[in-house]
Amino acid sequence: MGGKSREKNEYIIRRMAVVSSRSWGAVMWRQRVALVLLAMVAIAASACGGRLFGPVYEYEEDVYLSLDGSAEVTINASVPALVSLRGMDLPIDPAARLDLDLLRAAYTSPQSTVMRVSRPWRRHGRRYVQVRVRVDDMRKLTAVAPFSWGTYQLAEKDGLVVYKETIGAAALRPGTLQNFGWSGGERVAFRLHLPSKIEYHNARDLETNEPSDIARGNILSWEQLLTERLDGRPINIEVRMDRQSILHHTLWLFAGAFTAAVLLIGILIWWTMSKAPKEGEAA
Repeated sequence: MGGKSREKNEYIIRRMAVVSSRSWGAVMWRQRVALVLLAMVAIAASACGGRLFGPVYEYEEDVYLSLDGSAEVTINASVPALVSLRGMDLPIDPAARLDLDLLRAAYTSPQSTVMRVSRPWRRHGRRYVQVRVRVDDMRKLTAVAPFSWGTYQLAEKDGLVVYKETIGAAALRPGTLQNFGWSGGERVAFRLHLPSKIEYHNARDLETNEPSDIARGNILSWEQLLTERLDGRPINIEVRMDRQSILHHTLWLFAGAFTAAVLLIGILIWWTMSKAPKEGEAA
């Protein structure tokens, strides 16, 4: 009996080992498939010039605007773009040390506060950085050196808040396309993240030249080829929007719905109590 029990236990253990081995083999096979798919995606992205999931920008400027004129501005840019477009004294050699304090100092002024300077990352052999800046009055942004190529206006007109921005000439360096390895198809983008309903805008699609749609999150984008930006071709931005923010409208909507719900509950309670039999009356 003892021998049969041992044989049965050994058989069960061998079966478990076989099942475990097959399960582990299936996991390894899935991992290999995932790695192959990732490699294929990377190759496809490279073949598309890095634009498989959308355009790649050498310079991006995102303005998160408030109706009172305050704003947060986020810049994502390659170091060569900052040197060529804004004339910053930064090392363009990817192997040279990049002093982030120089970037912080460039964006710091009485009108602006630097909230963050990121560690650099690499793409296409060039280094990229992100800088986040806070300003109390967008109209004074032109006094901050890296934004001095622009003029900024914010005012009320005909019951709407009107925002205008003009981006002018860049600090062009001759031969930049050859020096930095640019192909000429790179893009720059200026985006507005707006707080209220947009009644009018002049944003256009770079490829079709048709009016652009408002992106999710109430975002508008003005794009330009890097070559045109280096040549100083101006970008004119205009938006007209409601004086009340979307958040303000949403809060009033919730407040109205809450008040209506309370009133409905009160009416139901009153109606129920009025129909209840009074003391001494038959139910």
